[in-house]
Amino acid sequence: MSSQSNFTIYLKLLLMALFWGGTFIAGRLLVGEVQAFSAAFLRFAIASIVLLIITLRTHKKLPAVQREQWFPLLLLGLSGVFAYNVFFFRGLQLIEAGRAAVIIANNPIVIAIFAAILFGEKLNLLKILGIILSVCGAIVVITQGHPAMILYSGVGKGELYIFGCVVCWVTYSLVGRAAMRSLSPLIAVTYSALIGAVLLFPVACLEGMFKQITDYSLTAWLSLLYLGLCGTVLGFVWYYQGIQRIGSTRAGQFINFVPISAILLSAWLLDEPLTVSLLSGVFLVSSGVYLTNRRAK
Repeated sequence: MSSQSNFTIYLKLLLMALFWGGTFIAGRLLVGEVQAFSAAFLRFAIASIVLLIITLRTHKKLPAVQREQWFPLLLLGLSGVFAYNVFFFRGLQLIEAGRAAVIIANNPIVIAIFAAILFGEKLNLLKILGIILSVCGAIVVITQGHPAMILYSGVGKGELYIFGCVVCWVTYSLVGRAAMRSLSPLIAVTYSALIGAVLLFPVACLEGMFKQITDYSLTAWLSLLYLGLCGTVLGFVWYYQGIQRIGSTRAGQFINFVPISAILLSAWLLDEPLTVSLLSGVFLVSSGVYLTNRRAK
């Protein structure tokens, strides 16, 4: 593989991390005027159209899906598109973008735990240490540096919604692992986006989307376009290109940059404070994710 192609892949993965970090800022800008189901549907309606165009250009037609493949695809649409995005937008109505990004950064940790439980993957000492660090980081962020708060005040509704995102993404990843044995990543993502958009459409209508859509501001539409094109299409396509070129372990390390980019962007664009607890939490979570996904020598 040429050094130029390596450089291109690394650049795409860095931009993917930046784009995924930016989704928290776009979501935070959006939730002030667009309701959760409507925001989720419009995001994936935009993404589905573009993914269909890419799929048709790549395969010359929409590949047929076998009967046994529909159920995993339905689960992908329900977990990674429908439920995840409703929790995502509801959570961003209540907590800052930076805090949400650090909580969601625990996705690889929870995936590693369930992969060990369900698929028998080994958890060595390094991975266990990574899990402990990441959980400690999440607690520091959730309690804003006062862990004892959990004992007498519990966890806020916004944090619970964002934890819902983690559960949904773990489900999406583990189901996707099985689905992608017989489907390419592009096909699996395209069909799951389409299924999720179809499931979101009726509830978005009941939420009053068509009555409110003409009142959306330019900022709302730009946020939706960003979420659909940069946060979904380019982010996923480049991530899977990275996995194919340099492997899932090396490509997965770039996810460590997502909470960092989200916090820096939220401080710059949303004037969210860079607190000691937030920065400490980012360091602990990123270190934990790195150790958990580090390939043993």
